[in-house]
Amino acid sequence: MSTPQRTLQGIPDIRLFFHRNETPIYFVSATNFNLLGIDEWVRNFRFISYIDCFDGQHPNVLSPSEIPHRPFTSIEDINNYLLEHKEVVDFIRGRTRDGNAGKAVFLFFDEQTEQLCEQLGLEVCFPKAKLRQEIDNKIMTTRIGDRAGIASVPNVLARLESYQQLRELTGHLGEHVVIQTAFGDSGHTTFFISNEDDWNKHADEIIADPEVKIMKRIRCRGSAQEACVTRHGTIVGPLMTELVGFKELTPYRGGWCGNEVLAEAFSQDVRNKARDMTFRFGEELRKLGYRGYFELDFLRDLDTDELYLGEVNPRVTGASAMTNLAAFAHADAPLFLFHLLEWADIDFELDVEALNARWSDPDNIDSWGQLVIKHTADSVELITSAPKTGIWRLRDDGSLEYVRMQTHRRTVESENEAFFLRIAKPGDYKYEGADLGILITPGRLMTEEFAMNDRARAWTKGILSQFTSRPLQAAETEASVQVAEVGSFKMM
Repeated sequence: MSTPQRTLQGIPDIRLFFHRNETPIYFVSATNFNLLGIDEWVRNFRFISYIDCFDGQHPNVLSPSEIPHRPFTSIEDINNYLLEHKEVVDFIRGRTRDGNAGKAVFLFFDEQTEQLCEQLGLEVCFPKAKLRQEIDNKIMTTRIGDRAGIASVPNVLARLESYQQLRELTGHLGEHVVIQTAFGDSGHTTFFISNEDDWNKHADEIIADPEVKIMKRIRCRGSAQEACVTRHGTIVGPLMTELVGFKELTPYRGGWCGNEVLAEAFSQDVRNKARDMTFRFGEELRKLGYRGYFELDFLRDLDTDELYLGEVNPRVTGASAMTNLAAFAHADAPLFLFHLLEWADIDFELDVEALNARWSDPDNIDSWGQLVIKHTADSVELITSAPKTGIWRLRDDGSLEYVRMQTHRRTVESENEAFFLRIAKPGDYKYEGADLGILITPGRLMTEEFAMNDRARAWTKGILSQFTSRPLQAAETEASVQVAEVGSFKMM
């Protein structure tokens, strides 16, 4: 990035700095969903995406043509494929100026990604993959929280080898427990155990881990909060609700399937407590050498009203579009810009305390929600048509109308309109757990009891009705099985 000699003094200088940015910055991932709209804030920001959600209509997305590759088993595999793709290499080299290839950001990356970036001359604008993996470990998260004075649900950390051992270690936690392995998506690696039959269903996965987290099962609701560790302290975004396990959206009992940004969903006391916990966790991360974007999940006990630490995602997340496109972000700057500042080779001054106070003020929080829509049936079919990315309108009769192409939610005006980002396209396989698309719309998507409301169901039904598919032919079966086996890794 260009480096003025003076120190940036507050938000106006920071906004101007990125408006004039001359250094190429790339977000490399399966899609550009997580950082929707950032290209409008940062000059020379480009998306390099495996999936073209916009059919070539997004001015700042490069989606290279498909070339032969090994089956993907992770987002890291996708990113490494992209960084070795000739079209991507040529694109990056074509924008290199005075030997400066630019900077790269990712949703997920590994040490091979770091090596490929080094070969291309790209600086990775995240802490090292090794540190991120250590922090992403749910066992490590619990211990970091303990050091920061942040309580987790009553738990035991141990290696389990038998059901009898489980009961001996966790008798004080009650009959019903929840077991989480160290890594993985909560929809795939969270196990609800009440008896030996439950244990037997998941024993192989549990025993394979060197250490698991065994928690008391509580009646709870999930919430999420994104933040950014900076040299001046941890900046904290708004507390969001989480949609979890809704059968219309996900086949996974504990699977995340959306969020709401809604001030009245939480009391001011709960918002203040969550903000304080997130700030303290961020400061503990800073001691470990971590800087930049992260997200905390919280569990609120409905019986005791206690707020517990759930897990940490040391990265941008599936909720990042909600945080970075919110009204408070437009009034100041998206949270992700403060992440980029940490790698901008420039000094800046920032009143973190004042910013956190503004961002927790309910008057500065507008109401939006998102639905992450997966294929929920245990079937595999070939998609023959799919809804386009853009603005859609929900008619009174429940049918949908495509209004226009758009790159994010900016021009959505009312609760009967939404921005839909298509992920699965014609020619893709639709299998259990496959991501179909994400819908973002103003207003609530859940009732006061945190069930899906009628409007959310109408939007979900309407979008699903826009997908058509057919049974597989014999020649397609083998390929589709392989896709289904490796394709259900965490995309967001």
